Formats: sequence, C-alpha cells, structure tokens
Amino acid sequence: MTLRKNGPGNGQNVLVIGAGIGGLASACRLSELGFAVTVIERHAAPGGKMRTMPSDAGPVDAGPTVLTLRPILDALFAAMGERVKDHLDLVRQPVIARHFWPDGSRLDLFDSPAANIEAIRGFAGPKAAQQFQAFSDRARALFNGFDGPMMQSPQPSHLKVGLRCMMQPSLISRMAPMATLDRLLKRSFDDPRLVQLFGRYATYVGGTPDRVPALLALIWQAEAAGVWKIDGGMHRLAQTLESLARGRGTQFLYSAPVAEITCTGGRVTGVLLDDGDHLSADLVVFNGDPRALATGALGPDATQVAPQTRTVPRSLSAQVWAFAARPSGVDLLHHNVFFRQDPAPEFEALENGALLPDPTLYVCAMDRGGRVAPEGPERFEIIANAPPLPSSAPSPDPEFASCHTRTFQTLKRFGLTFNPAPIQSALTTPQMFETLFPGSLGALYGQSPQGMTAAFRRPTARTPLPGLYLTGGGAHPGAGVPMAILSARHAVETILTDRTSTSMSRQMDMHGGTSTA
Repeated sequence: MTLRKNGPGNGQNVLVIGAGIGGLASACRLSELGFAVTVIERHAAPGGKMRTMPSDAGPVDAGPTVLTLRPILDALFAAMGERVKDHLDLVRQPVIARHFWPDGSRLDLFDSPAANIEAIRGFAGPKAAQQFQAFSDRARALFNGFDGPMMQSPQPSHLKVGLRCMMQPSLISRMAPMATLDRLLKRSFDDPRLVQLFGRYATYVGGTPDRVPALLALIWQAEAAGVWKIDGGMHRLAQTLESLARGRGTQFLYSAPVAEITCTGGRVTGVLLDDGDHLSADLVVFNGDPRALATGALGPDATQVAPQTRTVPRSLSAQVWAFAARPSGVDLLHHNVFFRQDPAPEFEALENGALLPDPTLYVCAMDRGGRVAPEGPERFEIIANAPPLPSSAPSPDPEFASCHTRTFQTLKRFGLTFNPAPIQSALTTPQMFETLFPGSLGALYGQSPQGMTAAFRRPTARTPLPGLYLTGGGAHPGAGVPMAILSARHAVETILTDRTSTSMSRQMDMHGGTSTA
C-alpha cells in the first residue's frame, strides 16, 4: 500500500461515503492524486448496487449486468496509469441481446450495423430495415451531439446545449424536443414490436417510454457501440477498483453505517458513525441516493443538498432474482428479453404504483457469452420492473408466491424453465432495496428521468454545503455503470477546481470533458 502525498491532494483527508462504483472510482482518482482517502461502507463488501447473492455455482450478480461505453472505463484506469486488460477479462458480445415475443417471433440485435439491418429485414421486412437505419442515424447524431455538453460536462446547462444546437441546427429536429420517446418511436417504426423493443431502453434509466423525452433515443447508440461481459461477473469490477484504491493508500471501513455528516461554521468537518465514532475530514464525497441527504437521514446540515429530490417523482425499482439452476426449453444468450404482448398496460400500471401478472422480463445468463461454455448449474439474474415505494405511507412487501408466479409462469409460457426453482432468499424487492439503500424509496436510478428537462434537475457533484460532493447514479450524469464512473470524474474535477479557485465566491460552473463518442 502506497499513500501518494506528492500530488495535488497533498495528503488532504477525504471521506467517501459508500463503496458503490461512483465511490470506488472517486477513491481511485483521489488517492492517485495524493489525497488521503477513507471509504466508509454500511455493507460488508464493495459494489453498492453492484452486489451479489450466494449460490452453489458461485456469487451471482444481483445488480447491473450491462457494460457499455468502454472508453469511460478505459479512461478511469488510464488516470491511474493502468490498463483494463491487465486486471479484467472483458469479452465483447457480438449479439447485444436476444428478444422474444409471445407470438413466437425472435430478434437478435448485434454490434454490427450491417448485421442489424439484415436481422430486422428478415424480422419485419425491408421497410422496417430502412426505418431502423434512420433511427440508428438519429440515435448516433443525438449521442454525439449531446455527449459533450451534457454527459461529459460536470455542470450541464441550457446554455451549453443551446450553443451546441446553434452549431449543429439539425440536432433540434432530431431530438424532437416536445415529444416523448414513445411518440418518437411510433413515428419511426410501423412494426409495434420495434416500438416496444426500443421503448424498453427508457427503463435502463428508470423511466417509462411514454414519459421520458425523445432525446433518450440516444441510449440505443450506447449499446450499438458495444456491450461487454466481465468474465466472472460484473462484481469483479467493484473488487478490482477496491484493490486498485487500496494499492494507492485508500483505507476501507466496512459494516460502518454513517449516522451524520458533521459541520462547523457551515462547512463539512467529517462524519459521525452509528457506533459513535467521529471521523474528521477536509472533504466528504457522498456516493448514495441524494434524497437521503435531503430528507435528513444524514443529519440536519445536509438537508440543504438536492432539495428537489424530496418532491420530484422517483425512478422505477425492480423485483430481482439471482440464483443458480439448469435451464431448459429456450436457447439463451448472455442478455435476453421476454416481452409481454402489449407494453402499454404494464407501463401504465407501473406509473400508478401497481404490477401486472405477466410483465416483460429481462434474463441475464451470467455464464454465457464468455470464452468457455458453461457446464452444470448456471447463474442467472432476472429483472422485472416495479414501481418505487410511495413516500406517503409504507408499502407492504409482496408475497413471495405472487412474485414467483408472475416471473416463472410468464417464462414458462415461452417454454423456459429452471431446475431447481429459485427459493425466497434469491429475491430482492423494492422494499428490500429501500432497506439496503436508505432514503431511496427502493428506486434504483435516483429521481425519475421523466419530463423534458429532467437531466437539468439532477443533482450535480458540487453541493450548496462547502466540502460536500456527490457521486454515483443518483447524481449527474445519471444511472448506469459508465455514468457512475463518469460522475466520479466530475466530482474529482470539481474538487480540484474548488481548491484552486481564487474567486471570493464559489464557482458555479466549469468547462471540461473530452467526448468519448
């Protein structure tokens, strides 16, 4: 272990609350820069939502399953003088996902534009292939156009987006500024199955296609640019980042819930743990749901942070299964989606806080898509979207039997069965997510992405409380593994900017970021 005090951090003490991917990436960057970093985690292992469940086949991922936007991960390792390939075995997936419908139709999407056009031509005809090409061109233009002023910027603003649109006027029509994603897709595709498929990308950030802006069509480009499997499971990334941070002097305190962020004279001075210990710090980086701060879960001084999270809608939650079994009946790939016949009733139910008995289901066959074919029992993660908990009153935990039926009876209708069937301990519900991540109301993606200006309402790294910074999926630029990693870069850049600023008032914006497009 080497404590690097010769960088710009100069040994300054930083406490990182939360060992999720945003917190781990922040610790790696800060320790590399010479800060003295301690990561405090309420759970017993790193990863946050990138967690695992035990099984006879080994630890099963019970959180994120998709790794995209590889350059963001490469940049994190490069900032430490490291290479991803020296620490992780990443396998690019030639098939992004396999999609099934109740009528028996099936569609594979590939990481090759030409292969996708041919697949969609065979699936829905030549006109659909042309429509897909046009939609892909739109998604690529939107991603390239807004990556810099939005995702890569620590402090996105209407001004930055406006300037980009002035330089590239075609973006205005491509983003369909007054349309929802669902409306855009219905204008883009005649085949309702393709509307359903690309509408599902709204759930990747915790929204529904009839409420999120059409701009989120750009999510397709993030997947089309490449999807990777981490050999051994996504949790290997968390373990690797922890190891790299430790090697740079970072200390880790596990099973150590934080009771309060302490302040003196209006500035952060450290944290008080549940066991009564006080840890002093020059700076605190919070890797958790910002709503926990705003609602007072970490003391009265932090309630001034992200006050909008007390009232804006929450993102979707999920019922998540993680288990090992032998599958039969369906030819699965690493990523698989089983669609219900009509998506609209399910999204309407989710928006109203309810569940349907036959949801669309995502099935990750963890051990497929690697360099070695699986033998024996395989590890699976199955995700069904669910509403977050209501803020007004506690919501009862759904019965295990009903959760089991809505998942596995639905898959059985497609011909997919598992032996043995998962037991109750394999299930995580929204109520359990609230327990695991207090203050979140079970929402897995922070505040909801619904509304045309949702991206501008998300909390950014800099907070109104001097010395406190935000990172993770609940902060800008939002949910997903690459975005959490990017949020860490924003947090560290903001810390460095605030430390070197000579202004009498705190800087409210900064330029920065090189596009990864």
